Amino acid sequence: MPQVSDWFGPATTTAPPRVWLLAELGVNHDGSVDRALELTRAAKSAGADAIKLQRFEPDRLLSNQALLADYQTGKADDAAALLRSLVLSVDEMRIIRDAARAAGLKFVVTPFSLADVADLASLEVDAVKIASPDAVNLPLLRESANLGVPMLVSTGTCELAELTATVELLRTHSAGGCIMQCVSSYPTPTDAAALGGIAALATQFGDIPVGYSDHTPDTHTGALAVASGAVVLEKHVTYDRAAVGPDHAVSLEPDTFAEYVRLARQAATMTGPRCKAVLSIENDVRQVSRQSLCATRDLPADHVLTREDLTIKRPGTGLPAAVLMETIGRRLARPVRANDLLLADDLA
Repeated sequence: MPQVSDWFGPATTTAPPRVWLLAELGVNHDGSVDRALELTRAAKSAGADAIKLQRFEPDRLLSNQALLADYQTGKADDAAALLRSLVLSVDEMRIIRDAARAAGLKFVVTPFSLADVADLASLEVDAVKIASPDAVNLPLLRESANLGVPMLVSTGTCELAELTATVELLRTHSAGGCIMQCVSSYPTPTDAAALGGIAALATQFGDIPVGYSDHTPDTHTGALAVASGAVVLEKHVTYDRAAVGPDHAVSLEPDTFAEYVRLARQAATMTGPRCKAVLSIENDVRQVSRQSLCATRDLPADHVLTREDLTIKRPGTGLPAAVLMETIGRRLARPVRANDLLLADDLA
């Protein structure tokens, strides 16, 4: 399966990071192309790898029984009125796409209806993002997979057991995919960030990259998510957190978004490869400070070693301390002076 580093090509920094940053413009453009372009420039300046928009048409998405979520209450009289004020047409999104690509950013879009997927095809998106409530919407997932681009699937509102079919689809998707831990609460309180879900997803679905869609108000949550194993981060960016609209309060303004990106990149560097190995910068201390077998007295050739003949001292350039018991009873091939380390060639 393609890896995250394959999806978007070379990173925007000189040293490719292990985490990809998606700046979620969402509906923070307030239905304005100019505002979306402003946010695109802010995303570029902050060091993001991609911007993300949402493609929807209220008449496609909402039934007569559609409701406002608690965080949307007070923003409009009903769900249809709220969404109508936030729609960008395909032609408007194309303008934003071209500006993003000119700035070296990838263009990612979330569809909400089956008909929206055709619009994403027209836009030639670089990746498709599936919103959390649709992580179990298999018809939308299958239609989106037909685009042949990477799929990023958020998992807020989902139990682990509900995601099996979704992950199976991602496993067979030729362009690869990422499953993203998410808490669908806007904003998410810091103590409900549920970063442990990153490890839970990685443990359950070990061959699928795991990311984090961040709805907390904090600049450091992304760094903690990276340290927890996230390889993709999604974060809302806005021009003003106090602006009227459903998502502004859950977003970061350009300066704080830039700090969010900086901290996440730093965390990726600090985390390093997900393995335990000796780093080159440790070799000096490893050699100097580890301990080896050392002779307690002058020992002649052909001497059979006893416990009393050996102690343990620095540095770690002789036979390691761990082989003390196995060395007792061995015969010396040559003399060893008192306080000299015992070497492999000293043994017959």
